[in-house]
Amino acid sequence: MTRIRKASPRRLLVAGLIVIAVPSLLYLFFQWSIPYWPPEALASNVATWLPGSEAVAAEVSAYRGGWIRQMDARIPASIFQETFLILIWYGWRVVGLMMAGMALFKWGILSAERTKRFYILAALIGLSAGLSIVTWGVFRNFAENWRMEYSMFAGWQFNYWGSLFVAFGYIGLVMLFCRSTLGPGLKELMSDVGRMAFSSYLLQTLICTTLFYGHGLGLFGRVERTGQILIVFSIWIVLVVFARMWLRSFRFGPAEWLWRSLTYRKWQRFRRS
Repeated sequence: MTRIRKASPRRLLVAGLIVIAVPSLLYLFFQWSIPYWPPEALASNVATWLPGSEAVAAEVSAYRGGWIRQMDARIPASIFQETFLILIWYGWRVVGLMMAGMALFKWGILSAERTKRFYILAALIGLSAGLSIVTWGVFRNFAENWRMEYSMFAGWQFNYWGSLFVAFGYIGLVMLFCRSTLGPGLKELMSDVGRMAFSSYLLQTLICTTLFYGHGLGLFGRVERTGQILIVFSIWIVLVVFARMWLRSFRFGPAEWLWRSLTYRKWQRFRRS
């Protein structure tokens, strides 16, 4: 880890992109190998990609049920995501993005040290290229009728790579906002949430599971798109208000304080006074 942390930005970026490319190559290999799959494996993938009404009804029923009932759906999904998907996708992408992020930080890109022109170009190029790639991918998937044999593998590549450009474009926009004199109050609020990112993540998880799962209000599968958007904005407001009120009295969020204490093997000073 020390060698990685001390590596030059160029090496970090190149290494990060290579690591990010691993899932992309794996998925192309999976598509190439489809003719050699056992029939039952192919049928299972198709059923996962396009579940029937019975499978959908069973999942909805599980998530609207009590805590124990939910385990019928949650345990298999968690095991699959935290083993197989980590090995072929999440793990590689997360590590690669961390390395690329370290490179951008060392170059001063993530700390608003570059010129205004640099960030304008980053926003324009990143968003235009990224959204073009993603949009073209949507058209290609529709042309293939969203078949599992195409969309799960080759059709997935457009969003996988296009999202990297979109993210870089967002970095440009955020850094432009940070460099500007606009919205000092909004910057403070966003900073508070950023300082409590771990706690905010846990809080929004508690809110959403309480809203949608059966041990709470059981809204799983019942909220239309408009209602979902309203819930998202409402949760954002709750997180912002919670972070602002909490940090008036405490130096860290509760989860951040515990994590720091465990990391340094010493209880950290919690209260401001």
